Formats: sequence, C-alpha cells, structure tokens
Amino acid sequence: MRYTFKSKNTTVTDALENKITEKLSKLEKLLPPNTDITVTLSVIKLDQKIEVTIKLPKRILRAEVTSQDMYNSIDLVVDKLERQMIKYKNRLRDKSRKDSSFIPELQDFQDDSENDFEQIKIERSKKFQIKPMDAEEAAMEMELVSHNFFVFRNSNTDEVNVIYKRNDGTYGLIEPEF
Repeated sequence: MRYTFKSKNTTVTDALENKITEKLSKLEKLLPPNTDITVTLSVIKLDQKIEVTIKLPKRILRAEVTSQDMYNSIDLVVDKLERQMIKYKNRLRDKSRKDSSFIPELQDFQDDSENDFEQIKIERSKKFQIKPMDAEEAAMEMELVSHNFFVFRNSNTDEVNVIYKRNDGTYGLIEPEF
C-alpha cells in the first residue's frame, strides 16, 4: 500500500504516521496490491479529524472521523473502513455471481477467501404503523423519540418517506422515485 499524508493546522509526526500505517495495515488483506491511500489530518479548535481515502481500481472508499483524541479517531476510521470494505467485497461477490462483468473487479483483490467476510445479519426487526403527516411534523416526532431517522407516510404525496438528522444538525428527506 502506498500512503500519502496531508495535514491542515497540524503536523504529521513520525509517531502518528507509524500509528496510522500500523492500523491501516490490517486492511491489507482486504485490499488489492499497490493501493493508494491518502490520509488527511486536521485540527479544528479542539477537534481532531482524520480523513482516509482509498483508491480502488474502479471505486473510491472514504471515511472521516472527528473526536477529541487523534489516536481514538484513527481507531474509529479504520473500523469504519473495514466495515465498508467487507460490505463492498460481499456486494461485489454477489454481483459477480449474477453478472460476469464484475468478475475482473473481484479478481483484483489478493485474498478472496470466504472466511474473511462477515455476513450481514439483522439483529432486530421492528413493525409499526405509519401514519400520514407532513415532513415538519415527522421531524418533531423524530426528535420526541430521540432517533436519527423517522419513517412516515407523507400526507401530501401519500408515499412512504424517511426524514433523517444530518451531521451538521439539519434534516434530510428521502422520497421514493419511480
């Protein structure tokens, strides 16, 4: 793997660079050989932020984490990337079984053993009645139940929508498109 380190409002020390390289090396078994990885470290007031971009042959994986401690951020971003990579390879494997055009992309990876992949497992299922409401009312309901998203039937369109809270504190609305 080839690493590129960038920094904003901070400097990348050798110890920090070694720690990042050590932690990201556990992803080596999931990545194709000679993968380019760009790591950007930044400090914004008291927050330590790490952004990691992994360029794959046909895709780009990216994760970012902000916390009070850079070493904690490193651990969290590696966990995020590992989950993304496993999910990507599982989807790629499933698609290659149905469509042979995905096989070359799957073969770019070093180790394709089934043992490295976790199966997606649904731990809990929940059923509830969806009542008609507008998006603003759904946002209020979501805040009342302290969730990050809320499923509701839009009273204007009579379709199922999802409202969610974004990282910047604003709201997003997901509407189906047919």
